This record gives sequence, structure tokens and C-alpha cells, in this order.
Amino acid sequence: MTNRRNFLGGAGALTGAVAAAGVSRVALAALPEPVLQTTPETRPPLVPATGRPYDPVVTLNGWTLPWRMNAGVKEFHLVAEPVVREMAPGFKANLWGYNGQSPGPTIEVVEGDRVRVFVTNRLPEHTSVHWHGQRLPNGMDGVTGLTQPGIRPGRTFVYEFTARRPGTFMYHPHADEMAQMAMGMMGFWVTHPKGRHPLIDRVERDFVFLLNAYDVEPGSATPKIMTMTDFNLWSWNSRIFPGIDSLNVRLDDRVRIRVGNLTMTNHPMHLHGHEFEVTGTDGGPVPKGARWPEVTADVAVGQMRQFEFTASEEGDWAFHCHKSHHTMNAMGHDVPTLIGVDHRDIT
Repeated sequence: MTNRRNFLGGAGALTGAVAAAGVSRVALAALPEPVLQTTPETRPPLVPATGRPYDPVVTLNGWTLPWRMNAGVKEFHLVAEPVVREMAPGFKANLWGYNGQSPGPTIEVVEGDRVRVFVTNRLPEHTSVHWHGQRLPNGMDGVTGLTQPGIRPGRTFVYEFTARRPGTFMYHPHADEMAQMAMGMMGFWVTHPKGRHPLIDRVERDFVFLLNAYDVEPGSATPKIMTMTDFNLWSWNSRIFPGIDSLNVRLDDRVRIRVGNLTMTNHPMHLHGHEFEVTGTDGGPVPKGARWPEVTADVAVGQMRQFEFTASEEGDWAFHCHKSHHTMNAMGHDVPTLIGVDHRDIT
């Protein structure tokens, strides 16, 4: 379900936070309405109706945030808030996210775009947004206590900068990070090239998703935020099998998959039936002479990796992290070894 909510009523209370970000009261008076999405299905790609054209991505079990053009500036409105996420059919979790979901919506812009992001805080504590991997003015980097004061509950802060280089990035809080990221606060950002790029090829299918992890005890619905490594739910865009949608392509399509890792461990991502190349990282496109065919590539903590291949083999092919306890998820968590045990009296 997609809807809009009006956050203009508290405009007077928001003035101080917006002024701290260097945005005029005129901009404050015209906050774009926040768009929200609460269903877990993969939404169609958002073809740009305004601004410069680009080939949009498909966010797995997610969506792209709409924008408006204002005097040449592309404006978005993120709302940090508690959400309920269906992680699999019949299982819902109490998370924190943006605009009705965890992870938040993907933000898509074009290299050279001037971007303004209004961030409204509907959480019970302060927050911020860090634009992971981007080159931008120091005051827009989103680190609470270093580059800005925290965005207090009920306030709005405005980030504004130019998308300087094409690539795949992430956004997440740099405020009470362990709690807020453990609760699901993160999202993807894609900056498309402004024209033909020698290291960025056109593709027929372009997918994005984030790797995230939770510790939700059986019978509960809220993650334990102080878990360091012993998570029991390893998810893609806060969805777990069988709730993860498939990546559907046609035979011989050129396919790009962008994977970001905001868990607390690395993930060796393995594709069945095809070879791929890593064509991009957080730092930008990989030179073509530095690429080689692979079937498994590691994505470390805080990294993004961009895989490309030609879908030349028909079939339903698996794509997964090759750590078996991540693939099994909670099915094997805290269960003793039962090999050699008489199972007849076990209930």
C-alpha cells in the first residue's frame, strides 16, 4: 500500500533543525509530502518522469523513492520511523526504517544532480543519515556529534549536495548506530552516469538489495539490539526465504546485481549456473583489465559489490551466501547435534 502523510503541521518546531542545515524558511514551508510503502512485494522500476533520463533499477522486495524537481534541484523526503516488516509469510517483525519499510526506499539520481533530502525523525530518539561512500561537503556527511547535531524527535533536517560520481552507495544512521542499524535503518542509493561511460555498460536487468541481519528470539517480534555476532535471521532487504522474491530475467539478458552489506560479518555470494564479473565497488567502476570470471565473491562489512553476467543458461538458478548457517537461518540456530540419536521419542 502506497500513501502520503502530511508533516507540515509542525513546521514552526522544525525551523531550528532546518536552519542548521543551511536551508531557507521558504524551502521549509514547501516540504515535499512523504511517500510511504508498506507492502513487501518488489515494486516495478520507477521510470523518471522529471529530471534527466536514466535506466532505473529494481529493488528486491522494495521500491524507489519518488522525488520532485524544485528550481533544478531533485528533492526527496525520508521519514525515519518505527515500521512493521513482514520478513516471511506469517512472520512480522517490529523494526525501524524509512517511509513505512525496512530497508528504506532506494534513492536514484543522475551524476551531476543537485539533491536535497528532507529527513523527518519520527523515532523516539535522535538520528542522522550518513550517505555511505559519497563525496560531499563535510557538513552533509551525517555523523552526529561531529558534522551535525542529532535530528531530535519531531524535527526535520535537510541534506543538500551534488551527486558527484556514478556508482552504488548506501545510507544509514551515524547516531546510536548499534541500536538503529540493528533495528533495520538503512537503504540504497544509486547514482546513474550522466551519459555513456567507458566502464559502465548498459544492461537489460539491474537489481539492488541489502544484506542485513537480526536477532529475533522465538515468540518475540523485536530484534535484540546488543547482539554482536550471533544473529539468527540473515536477510535480503529484511526478507528471509521463502519470502524473498526471485530475480526474473530473459534468456541472454545482460544482468547487473548490486549487493550492499550492512551486517556484522562478510558474505561470500555464490551464483549457480553462470560466471560473473565484479564490475563495481563502493569506490566506483572496476577497470576492465582488473575483472575476471568468478562464481563466488566476498562482500565484506560496509562494502558494496556489483556483479554482471549474461543469463545464457535457462532454468531456476540459486544465488546465495555460501555460509551454510546463513542459508539455513533460524532452522539450525541453537539446535544440538542429533546425528546418531534415536529420534522416535523426540517431540
